[in-house]
Amino acid sequence: MTESLARLVDELARTAPGLRIETGAGGTGAYAYDASNYRVPPQAVAFPRSADDVCAVLRACRETGVPVTARGGGTSMAGNAVGPGVVLDFSRHMNRILDIDQEARTARVEAGVVLDALQSATGPYGLAFGPDPSSHSRCTLGGMIGNDACGNRSVRHGRTSSHIESLEIVTADGVRAIADHNGLHPVDPDAAGHISRLEQDIRNLIADNLAPIRTELGRIPRQVSGYHLHRLLPENGFDMARALVGSEGTCAVVTAATVRLVATAPATALLTLGYDDVVDAAEDVPEILRWSPTAVEGMDEAIVATMRARRGPDSVTGLPEGRAWLYVELDGDDEAAVNHRAAELLDVLKARGRMTGGRVVESAAERRSLWRVREDGAGLAARLVDGGESWPGWEDAAVAPEQLAAYLRDFRGLLTTHGLTGVLYGHFGAGCVHVRIDFDLATDTGRAATRRFLSEAAALVVEHGGTLSGEHGDGRARGELLEVMYSHGMIRAFAAFKETFDPQGLLNPGVIVDPAPLDADLALHTPSVVLPVETLFSFPHDEDGFEGAVRRCVGVGRCRSDAGGVMCPSYRATGEENHSTRGRARLLQEMVRVGTVQDGWRSTEVKDALDLCLSCKACSSDCPVGVDMATYKAEFLHHHYKGRLRPRSHYSLGWLPLTSALAGYAARPVNALLRGPAGRVLARLGGVTTKRRIPAFASRRALRKTLRATKTGEPPKALLFVDSFTRAFRPEVAGATSRVLADAGIPCTAKDDLCCGLTWVSTGQLSVARRIMARTVARLDNGDDRPIIVAEPSCAAALKRDVPELLGTDAAQRVAARVHTLTGALTDLAAPEWTPPDLPDNVVLQTHCHEYATFTGRRPRDLLRKLGVRKVDEAEGCCGLAGNFGFEEQHYDTSMAVADLALKPRLDAVDGAERTVVVADGFSCATQIDHLAGDRDIRALHLAELLDPAADRSDQPGETS
Repeated sequence: MTESLARLVDELARTAPGLRIETGAGGTGAYAYDASNYRVPPQAVAFPRSADDVCAVLRACRETGVPVTARGGGTSMAGNAVGPGVVLDFSRHMNRILDIDQEARTARVEAGVVLDALQSATGPYGLAFGPDPSSHSRCTLGGMIGNDACGNRSVRHGRTSSHIESLEIVTADGVRAIADHNGLHPVDPDAAGHISRLEQDIRNLIADNLAPIRTELGRIPRQVSGYHLHRLLPENGFDMARALVGSEGTCAVVTAATVRLVATAPATALLTLGYDDVVDAAEDVPEILRWSPTAVEGMDEAIVATMRARRGPDSVTGLPEGRAWLYVELDGDDEAAVNHRAAELLDVLKARGRMTGGRVVESAAERRSLWRVREDGAGLAARLVDGGESWPGWEDAAVAPEQLAAYLRDFRGLLTTHGLTGVLYGHFGAGCVHVRIDFDLATDTGRAATRRFLSEAAALVVEHGGTLSGEHGDGRARGELLEVMYSHGMIRAFAAFKETFDPQGLLNPGVIVDPAPLDADLALHTPSVVLPVETLFSFPHDEDGFEGAVRRCVGVGRCRSDAGGVMCPSYRATGEENHSTRGRARLLQEMVRVGTVQDGWRSTEVKDALDLCLSCKACSSDCPVGVDMATYKAEFLHHHYKGRLRPRSHYSLGWLPLTSALAGYAARPVNALLRGPAGRVLARLGGVTTKRRIPAFASRRALRKTLRATKTGEPPKALLFVDSFTRAFRPEVAGATSRVLADAGIPCTAKDDLCCGLTWVSTGQLSVARRIMARTVARLDNGDDRPIIVAEPSCAAALKRDVPELLGTDAAQRVAARVHTLTGALTDLAAPEWTPPDLPDNVVLQTHCHEYATFTGRRPRDLLRKLGVRKVDEAEGCCGLAGNFGFEEQHYDTSMAVADLALKPRLDAVDGAERTVVVADGFSCATQIDHLAGDRDIRALHLAELLDPAADRSDQPGETS
């Protein structure tokens, strides 16, 4: 710890005793990154709870000369949210919606409020905040104010600055003030003189620079680059609030804001338009704008191809033929009228002859799916189907919409000249183009080439009358290029504006004014030392193995959302950056680079960050770039504990397949022992929580009996893999699965003496896992090509993904290709004439996370609906038990907190609900449901038990009445 940092920490302990401040590598490493190309490790991270805390930090930083960077969701793509001093994380605590005024159509919010949280709060009033960036599920209002963010519907609602009534700020010297449409006002009357002098200095600055401000600023709708000094012109009323929007935290720190809301339209319609080329799509934009759309969004084929590869071919439907597409949204008061306008617009565009096809998307589910593809554009473009990587840096230029086609044509020519490839998407209706480019940022030659390209790209967009930034801000990526866009006089005015507010230059230094070189502080700059990485997992989709795998995280932060998809349950439960997929990936990057994390595989900081990872694997599917933290965790634990004593639960739970097999030969006395006082002692010795009932072991005889009873005499068409959990704890599921498969025309033969190795993988005992897997593969890859059907989703996922990635053999690949869950088998292999038994009208469903992540196109929800269940209420999210995680003593509370997010509310609603069945195929999920149910008459059925033709339907378990 430096002397200045030590002084700062001591000062804050005195002036803000409740303020949490992190200075160690584990607390700061993840904050060295945002969603940009840059890496700037901070000295400390502070988590303010109030404006007074912010004042204390800024005063201490002024006294010690330590810089300050304000941060919201950390999704900035230009390097706006990383800094070398103290990073203020507003998202952790200062995330309250303070007031909603329905009549005035305003809301007062703290800087850390996530946009979706505001939309959820204002939705019941028929109101919303107009700007809607694609990162709406995790970006904060403070970050949107810092960048002057826009969004998909900016054609209608414009930039954040147009929706700001006032800002509550703290100046560089720790003084609170209000910035509104009439200037600056002190919060503390004692600071009136100081704030009055500050305002007068700014008025003098504007009066001295009227000509360049009037001629160079505010020329096109998306001109975000630089400071918005034109808002301070006399004819604009000296609007200090809107002048500070887009200043990227370089002039003052925003702690709260009063924002204007807009009315939501009762009806919308979405058109999808296909084109051969993005330039053809851009040519149609001026005509589309004549129809007053709310959104005109564009993207090219690479993004769609990547989404289909990652989430399955059915993940993107509703797009016409083409290699580029536009989404056009219209709105109005009447659905029929809006649809009629959409059809008229479609006819007009067809007559223009540029489209390859188009349609009005009527299905709400299809619309949601299509918008997700567009919103995940940044992540999908970062790691493409062929494994190629692309990067931001020139991802935010904008021109007037009528110039868009000409600009795109010339821009693609520039890419070709430099031998670069760009993935294009963006807000075409606003002339704003996002592009990720395959820059080589890891070598001196590549960085020099990148610098040359960016200089020429800046000149090109200026030639087309455009702006370097259309919504992401200048940050570290474009600050150096502002001189290409603005005159020397304007640059001097920007510097004077910054200096007036921040004479010491401590607020977000290196951004906008006195900018850092655009190729400085790049995360991919080859470090002086690289951690040697020899792994057991093969990481076949990453050219650089483990290093390339953890580099997948580019910081878009979808894992930080608290709704939609399944990841990241630990972040949703704790709200801590280090407990997000992104935070863990960033610390692993620090470990590989030997950055803030110095001790490699032995790092306690990385171990602590991974500790609350539930290994649910949802990130491998939900993350746009396919980060698979469960695999990274398993690899890390293998190396971390190599040659050392492991946690007790790694032995008691990691070796469960072996101990449960032994227990099966003496199930009755073992169960009696575990139910008594000795069971609690054994649990403690094994690192297992005593707050849960240990599931009863089944006897080997019970399994043999249930399988004998299901023999049909027909030639088997499939192999039923009876996994360790089913074999040890619920053999009745094996019998039910066998009967259902036979009933569906897929008679099978059971294999009940093999193991997938999952428990050894999840505890990082990879050497043992490989031996177990190799034996299993040798037994299964014997010339038999019949489907392998697995009732337990986690074991199916292990056979499908972990086995080939850990063994890396052709035999493992052949076995993996044959694996199906029960849902997948009934979807793909069942006889066309199969009709299941009568099913209930309502089902509460807990889908296993591994099934959700690995078998993306085959969801139990869809199968149940297809089979006639009228209402499927899916608890979207992890159950919280997650294999060994929720049984481990130190993880019980987190496990229950995760259950509270989705599963427990669904179960609470079951009480008293007539004829509702709870379905959960995963043993962990069913065990958690049993635990949550307590004394209530709720038990989870396996899908096989629900569909079992031999089940007694008169008193089916799991029903409540």
